[in-house]
Amino acid sequence: MTASADSSPSTEPAFRDERLRLFSFATAEKRADYLRVLDAFDRARAGYVVLLHADDVAAWIDTADNTATDTGTAALARLTAAEIGPLLDQLHRWGVLERSYDGSRAATLAEYRNRHFVYQFAQAGFQAYRAVAGVLEARLDDVSLPRLVLPELLADLHTLAEANRGADAERVYRTLRRLDIALTDMAGHAAQFYLSLGDLVRTTEITPEAFLAHKDALLAHMREFGLDLARFAPRLAAAITAVEDTGIDELIERAAGCDERVLLSPARRQADWRARWDGLRTWFVPPEDTAGASTEAERLREATMSAIAAVLSLLRRVTETRKGGVSRESALRHLAAWFTAAPTADSAHALFDAVFGLGRPRHLATEHPDADIVPAIRTWWEAPPLEISRTLAETGRPPSAGAPARIHRNDAGIRRLRETQLAAQRERAAAARSLAGSDVHERVLDVRETEVLLRLLDAASTAWVPVSGRVGGTSGSDSGVTLTVSAHTGSTEVRTAAGVLHLNNRKLEVRQTTRASTRTAATGGTGGTP
Repeated sequence: MTASADSSPSTEPAFRDERLRLFSFATAEKRADYLRVLDAFDRARAGYVVLLHADDVAAWIDTADNTATDTGTAALARLTAAEIGPLLDQLHRWGVLERSYDGSRAATLAEYRNRHFVYQFAQAGFQAYRAVAGVLEARLDDVSLPRLVLPELLADLHTLAEANRGADAERVYRTLRRLDIALTDMAGHAAQFYLSLGDLVRTTEITPEAFLAHKDALLAHMREFGLDLARFAPRLAAAITAVEDTGIDELIERAAGCDERVLLSPARRQADWRARWDGLRTWFVPPEDTAGASTEAERLREATMSAIAAVLSLLRRVTETRKGGVSRESALRHLAAWFTAAPTADSAHALFDAVFGLGRPRHLATEHPDADIVPAIRTWWEAPPLEISRTLAETGRPPSAGAPARIHRNDAGIRRLRETQLAAQRERAAAARSLAGSDVHERVLDVRETEVLLRLLDAASTAWVPVSGRVGGTSGSDSGVTLTVSAHTGSTEVRTAAGVLHLNNRKLEVRQTTRASTRTAATGGTGGTP
């Protein structure tokens, strides 16, 4: 049974429940018997026998039990055909097995009416059984980094480009399927390797002899894989680009056309192979829409380097432990020797209290906030428990105000704001230099130059206060330039991107700031006619 790609979301929970029901045999009360029955179907499948009757299942189980007994395995209770029948029916109800009628076994009319059943694996049921069997047969210490698969991937990519260029659909399908299987296997082995390595690094029960015996091989294995990955990753990326240059749409169409999954529509097969190719591509080619993004191969190489550092740290810890002679194992051995050498039982109890921090219970006498509810003369046996602070219970001292909370500094935010400010200052300085490059009355100012000019006018207007008569001129400086506002006969105008600035009897002059002009601007050089 397969799920339809266009199935509605309302049916998805029911579909999942149906698939999860396939694993019921692994948690049932007779799970050992169910596994023996399914093992018999798996061995028969390997011998190209598909349909089994209860008698056939019993024969296959007996053969397996006899083989196990010959190898020294403890014998299991024999399962008869009568006992196997209900197990087969239950597996059929769970969807693990399919059932059909077999009238050829009937010797009489009564036996024919009894409808002898034969059973075979359902497709989803076989996958459920293999999943459970894979967990039971897995060797968690059998892990490695698949270093030798990298040159095979490169050779297959060259073959794929050649096959697609020559329009060889069957060769394209075989090569692309082999690439997908190899890359999936490499990713799974790498993930399992780093998971096992993490367990080794985090464990506190390390046997120095066992670790030191394999450290050289472990470090060499990881270094060689990291070097090979760094050497082959650019070549694999170039090979993937070469394959795409031959026509990726034609490649997907040819692979989907040779795909023998006839129950899937052509569109779904093409979508599946396109997703597989995109997954292969992301391993070695960075995404085009994300600048600076790393590939899966780069992340795997970084994980390898981090794992090497972790192993070296573990090696240093193990070496220091061997030099110092102190570890959890040695400390517990010394403690056991002290207990053995204790002269009396009281001495052993005192040693136990001192080592494990145990002591007699302490009682605290405090008054209840409401003396009418719990008077002070009431015995502790009758009084309800009173909540006290943890500090008072552990130290016998009342709690005090703690240290002030730590100030959290947003260094990243401060850095971003500072960079924004510096960028704005650089843009304003560039606009100021452009403003001082030519006469402001003879051209049109852009937005930045207009902002700088208005800031300069604001600075100059602070001294633009008439005391008596008319102010002759003033100046202001900002962003490395100085604006001088001088008297002028008639009105002037400055054209900007935002409009025209009209000045009555005033003329503007912008020039680069020098030390002398800076001192003049600081004194607010104004002049007027009384």
